[in-house]
Amino acid sequence: MTKENKNLTCGVVMPISSIDGCNESHWADVLEIISEAIDDAGFEANLVSNADDVGIIHKRIIQNLYENPIVVCDVSGKNPNVMFELGMRLAFDKPTIIIKDEITSYSFDTSAIEHLEYPRDLRFSKINEFKDRLSQKIRATYEKSISDPGYTTFLKHFGEFTVAKIDKKEISGQEYILEELKNIRATMRRLEFRGQNESIHHDVSARIRRNKGDLNVCFSGKAEEVISDAFKIASAHPDVVNVAVEELTPGHKHLIVNLTSGSEANTEELEKTLMSLGRTRRRATLKSSVIG
Repeated sequence: MTKENKNLTCGVVMPISSIDGCNESHWADVLEIISEAIDDAGFEANLVSNADDVGIIHKRIIQNLYENPIVVCDVSGKNPNVMFELGMRLAFDKPTIIIKDEITSYSFDTSAIEHLEYPRDLRFSKINEFKDRLSQKIRATYEKSISDPGYTTFLKHFGEFTVAKIDKKEISGQEYILEELKNIRATMRRLEFRGQNESIHHDVSARIRRNKGDLNVCFSGKAEEVISDAFKIASAHPDVVNVAVEELTPGHKHLIVNLTSGSEANTEELEKTLMSLGRTRRRATLKSSVIG
């Protein structure tokens, strides 16, 4: 790896919250292992959801999935968000390395792609071997992608396809400032909700609270697939500024939806849909400040 490549980013897609019997601490350890292997390969590791500036989280993820020179994706536990982000990266047909623990089974659609395996119990000797293999794979994959004009990660093995691209456009300074102010406002709303959530004791039933045009939906005990579906539905709504999932305790997650000002009348159907994915409550109940 040349010195010029030292500052290139290697994106990381992986679970970060509890899933398949593995808690947040486990995934933090896995991230450290992956990051060490990436550093040994001469790249800088960065979760695709991370960014130096504030912004809409799903827009940031898609931008990083498209722009990162190479991405390592851990499909252990088959987290729905991870699988969705992997699908997007493969649609861009850019260098991608898939890893998983030895407990997780292969998925049919991606089984044709080589997977590097590591022990779920993170045994020291086996993990050292895994890090060496991952580091070598990162270097070899990236170098192949820049030296071979016909390189393909996935799509072109099945025929000729038009690879998805993200269009870029120039905007004025005023437009940029307005966009950043909107993003800062959305971030402040998320922080405000987080403080409110920490001060309120929740029972295990789904409930919803509306405050300053935002929706806070509890999905306690709900499957990851249900939460993922709700995330996608909310993200696609034109009056939604930002969507985030917060885990208060293991198995107790909330979907935080930030809306544009004055959009309450346009988002009633969205509200009903999110409630139905949680547990349906009577419409009149929504008028109270806290619903339990």
